[in-house]
Formats: sequence, structure tokens, C-alpha cells
Amino acid sequence: MARILIRVVLAVMVFIICFPVLFILMGSLLGPDDLSNYFSGILEGSGTGYIRWQLVPSELSIESFRQLLFFQPGFFRLFWNTVFIVVCVLTGQLLVGAPAAWGLAQYEFPGRKALFTLYIIFMMFPFQVLMLPEYIHLAKLGLMDTLGAVILPGIFSSFPVFIEYNFFRGISSSVLDAARLDGAGEWQIFWEIGLPAGMPGVAASMMLQFLEYWSTIEQPLAFLDTKSKWPLSLYLPQISMDNVGISFAASLISMIPAILIFRIGQPCLEGGIAAMGVKR
Repeated sequence: MARILIRVVLAVMVFIICFPVLFILMGSLLGPDDLSNYFSGILEGSGTGYIRWQLVPSELSIESFRQLLFFQPGFFRLFWNTVFIVVCVLTGQLLVGAPAAWGLAQYEFPGRKALFTLYIIFMMFPFQVLMLPEYIHLAKLGLMDTLGAVILPGIFSSFPVFIEYNFFRGISSSVLDAARLDGAGEWQIFWEIGLPAGMPGVAASMMLQFLEYWSTIEQPLAFLDTKSKWPLSLYLPQISMDNVGISFAASLISMIPAILIFRIGQPCLEGGIAAMGVKR
């Protein structure tokens, strides 16, 4: 009896967690008439009414997807803006963050602990605290209202350094000393020993940063004035009865890459989290 009760409780919790996704999926498949009937209470008039909803619509329609894919060219522009931002940020973090984490983890130099503590402090700061100094520096660099205003701060994020540091710190120094005795240079040791050994941490940080910058909102709103340069996360900020179906379809399509990346990278993330708990 207790086992059945636990399963029922877990099933209810899973349904509650998955309901927003189901809501968006069903909303994207509703026809114009059903959308008007279901959402007119909150999107028309005073906006103080309620929606009418049924989990399985009476009639499925792909009209919202047709309108989005064939009559909304701005969607594709914002989609590729997001892809460009994410690819540039992750590439930059790999080229900058991984060597920085390796240096902090494997080399002894004056101020190393203080510098790593500074990284942790900056990692804990919310964007609202760093927004003004970032705005001033980006303006001096002439990057305001360009995609570089979102990309450059992301490349030098302290979060990947913190995650990867824990993995690089766990690599045995005897292995590195043996490589040095064999004549390997420091960069060769990093690329051929350190990076493969710390790949679970690198993969976990890259996946988490993908999810963050795929759905970033605050940085584009603060640094980008031209709407054509916005990422997909800012698409259709105002929903009305004219675009509610398109909003559902756009939300569903924008979720697909994040879901796929999470599903593909889930073993790396789980392995990385598990390894973090045992590495010293």
C-alpha cells in the first residue's frame, strides 16, 4: 500500500513539473478558433478573466507553426542570433576558462588563493550588481548595441573556471611530473593530459552555460537596443490574441535545442556532478 501511495505521489509530481511543457505543446497545436475561445478572457478586454483549457484539444492544427515558419522572418533572425551568441560564448569559455582553471589548479604562484576567491565572489554576484561596470566598459570599447556586448562578458564568466577547477585539481601531480620528465611542455601537458582528464568538468560547464545563454534575457535587454539583434529569448515579449498561437509555437521550437542538449549531455552532467563530490 505504501509503495502504491509513493508511486501516485511521484506521478502527480511528475505531471505538475511537466505540465508547463504540455501546456505549450497543446497551445501550439490549437486552431485560431480554439485559441480565441480559450484565451480571450485574459487577452481581450480588461484582462481580468480566466482561460478555458482542456489537456487534449478537440481539433489539432499546425496553423501556428505555418504562420511562424513562413510569415515571421524575424523569428529566424533571432534564432540565428542566439546560435551565434551561444557558439561564440562557449568557444571563448573553452579557450579562456579552461586554461585559467588549469593554471589556478596546478600552478603555485603568489596570490593564487586570493585570485580564486575573487573568482568565486564574482560568480556569486547577480547580473544587476555587475551591469553598470559592464555597461561602462562595453561603451568604452564601442560594443554597445552589438552581439559582442553579450558575448564578451560571457566569455570571461567565472562559472566555468570554478567548475573546471575542481576537476583539474584532482589530477595527480605525479602523472604531470612524469610527463615533464619525458620532455612534454606545459601546453602539451594541458592539451594531452589535463584537458582529457578534466573533460567531465568541461562538458558539464559547457552544457550548463549553453542552457544559460540560450535563454539569456537580462544582458540583451540591457546592452542591445536594436530588436533585430535580440536573441530568441526576447521574441514576442507582448502576447495578444493576434499572436498567441505563434508565441506557443515559438516557445516550443526554442525549447527543443535546450531539451536535446540536456538529454544528450545528461550522462556528462551526472558524471561531472558525481565526480565533483569525490574530488579534492
